[in-house]
Amino acid sequence: MTARTLTRVAAATAAATLLGAGLVACSDGGSPGGSPDGSGPGGGADAIEAALEAGGSITYWTWTPSAEAQVAAFEEAYPNVDVTLVDTGGANDNNIKLQNAISAGSGAPDVVQLEYQALPQFMIADSLVDLTDYGFGDLEPLYTPSTWASVSQDGIWGLPQDSGPMALFYNKRVFDEFGLEVPTTWDEYIDAGRALQAADPEYYITNDSGTDAGFGTAMIWQAGGRPFAVDGENVTIDLEDEGAQRWADSWSTLVQEDLVSQIAGWSDEWFAGLASGKIATLPIGAWMPGVFESGTQAGAGDWRVAPMPTYDGGEPVTAENGGSAQVVTQQSDNPALAAGFLQWLNSSDESIQVFLDKGGFPATVKELNSEEFLSHQSDFFGGQEINRVLVDAANSVGTGWQYLPWQAYANSVYADAVGPVYLDQGDINDGLVAWQEQNVTYGTQQGFTVGE
Repeated sequence: MTARTLTRVAAATAAATLLGAGLVACSDGGSPGGSPDGSGPGGGADAIEAALEAGGSITYWTWTPSAEAQVAAFEEAYPNVDVTLVDTGGANDNNIKLQNAISAGSGAPDVVQLEYQALPQFMIADSLVDLTDYGFGDLEPLYTPSTWASVSQDGIWGLPQDSGPMALFYNKRVFDEFGLEVPTTWDEYIDAGRALQAADPEYYITNDSGTDAGFGTAMIWQAGGRPFAVDGENVTIDLEDEGAQRWADSWSTLVQEDLVSQIAGWSDEWFAGLASGKIATLPIGAWMPGVFESGTQAGAGDWRVAPMPTYDGGEPVTAENGGSAQVVTQQSDNPALAAGFLQWLNSSDESIQVFLDKGGFPATVKELNSEEFLSHQSDFFGGQEINRVLVDAANSVGTGWQYLPWQAYANSVYADAVGPVYLDQGDINDGLVAWQEQNVTYGTQQGFTVGE
């Protein structure tokens, strides 16, 4: 098997182990907490203050590059607390390692980073502390609506760290060379792809191999699709809704006319294609600038950022592609102390500034509205104030999106359902139907009532 196949198998195995038969009935939303005023066993905000003063030791798992500096700053502010930092390398390895610890009943950290899309699965398994009981509801105004919604379904299960509102990254040098205008609609985007291929078949408007479920679902979201509806144990899946079809119809044109490179994302060939401009655009999350700067230095000065094209040329609308939160696990021996660290990590000015200094794109309204942040000129992006575009995107995320309770598993089998359509240059709608069938079967096996 290829490395990519092995990764998908590992992710699917972890997801299947996580859910298990009958797990839908395991989570009662409980936690070791009480009420925000301190009247319950959690002690509310007072318990956090007391725990930070008393001190102790906690373990923190993450893959964010800002973590080491953030932990150092926290320990300086709270010298009685010792934080053991574990770099998990990335989201997939992190989730598998966490699931193994949960299955074993020990070994989970006190605080761990989770992607928004992975959060529901760990909630279902009753593996996380509901932070409502520590007064975290008061923190809601700090965050963008879309990121807060991702952590606050039937409880508060974490605090947002970053967000990934989608924008269109494009190579200005290539666009100028081939006389292309920056597209404002997806029809214009397809036309730009045609013009680029006609001028030089080595150049593609973008890449997509049909293996990245995060991209596919984000594009459906941006197109107005809301294919997943979750109400407790009742789940509805409709990957033939109007928005899903709108994206699939449009994107199928690119695939069928061979306008999209099928180079796999995050490969050496992908980075080379971006650096050279032979992959001329990327619709992707706002966390991408740091990846460009670290992985495609040969393209420095060539790239710019624009709003996502729309389908009707009307008001800007986009979706989240990626982003993560930190959570407290039920295995924590000191959840109040863990909650205190988490609260500082993702809501204090000091910690967020460290995160920004390391190239992070925040989920906090204050920073997103800061003139210093907005007016930052990126040398890599030709001096453009890219954060103004990205913050506008953050304010244009479509509402009402939900992930499946087993989204990590769903993502792990997306390539098997949708990938072959790309190889055959077929209709992506067919791949989405196949993916829906897989999810209906799997969700039913896990004890959910799944409708279509």
